Amino acid sequence: MNNTWLIDSPLDMHLHLRQGHMLDVVAPWSAKCFAGAVIMPNLVPPVTSVEMVVKYREEILRSGNDDRFTPYMTLFFRDYSEAELIAARKHIIGIKLYPDGVTTNSESGITDWRAYDHVLSIMEELSIPLLVHGETHGFVMDREREFMDTYQDMAQRHPRLKIIMEHITTREAVALLDRHVNLFATVTLHHLLLTLDDMAGGKLDPHLFCKPILKYPHDREALQNAVLSGHSKIMFGSDSAPHPIHQKECCGCAAGVFSAPTALPVLADFFDRRGKPELLQKFVSDHARKIYGINPPAKRVSLTRQSWRVPDKIGEVVPYMAGKEIPWTARPE
Repeated sequence: MNNTWLIDSPLDMHLHLRQGHMLDVVAPWSAKCFAGAVIMPNLVPPVTSVEMVVKYREEILRSGNDDRFTPYMTLFFRDYSEAELIAARKHIIGIKLYPDGVTTNSESGITDWRAYDHVLSIMEELSIPLLVHGETHGFVMDREREFMDTYQDMAQRHPRLKIIMEHITTREAVALLDRHVNLFATVTLHHLLLTLDDMAGGKLDPHLFCKPILKYPHDREALQNAVLSGHSKIMFGSDSAPHPIHQKECCGCAAGVFSAPTALPVLADFFDRRGKPELLQKFVSDHARKIYGINPPAKRVSLTRQSWRVPDKIGEVVPYMAGKEIPWTARPE
């Protein structure tokens, strides 16, 4: 039994850091044990210009306070000109597309992606990846499944456009990955481990309410089987999304799971229990480096079989696994 694992340059390929005081509270937790993260642009207002990207990146670096952490920045999808995208290309890792109103701060998202097909064509020519929150406005458990036709249409119309299906949750999404060479995916910690029953099967747990919503056991099984197969088109993206307690424990509960402080230790436990420790490095770093063609800062993190108790809250945010014991501890070397 190996009691210590070393992970080279772990990456979180889908992260929300928010703004202002919240940014100062949560950024250090990601910067501590990750070498980099793909930062979501759905702020208020959304990040829609190079100037906003540069300013937000500086704020993240200042709040994270770790020179071995790289924020990989994104723009919020809109009708960009070719000149704008050429200017933005060196500052961003991709552009994030949100259907309008489908999740937190996405009210200025799009209603019909085909009206912006010309933007995708420019992105394809400039090799700028498209990151997609893939849900419709249908019945909540079917929203991702209903979006599969859109993914397929995008992939066929733009075969050289790298499309990232963000935080996939269904067996249909896993199956679609192998049908198109230009489709890739991120998987979150909570969708990998939980089902809707964990959130709403007993007393309602608002801190597990997220979008896309947790799904069925067979969907979780499909995600786990794909990750444990070492699927090279799947990478870790926490979708860690903090909200203050008063926005979670209320009517109109905000969607998001704050998993940044616990992600690596819980993943170590997941791979350890399933006898696949060698796949953790690939899931949290190697696949992402190859998919995006990035070279993150050199940062080694040790995962040690040493239990610790997750704080009940961090600032005004309740973390994933709050108050529970985790058998693994993560520390940067």
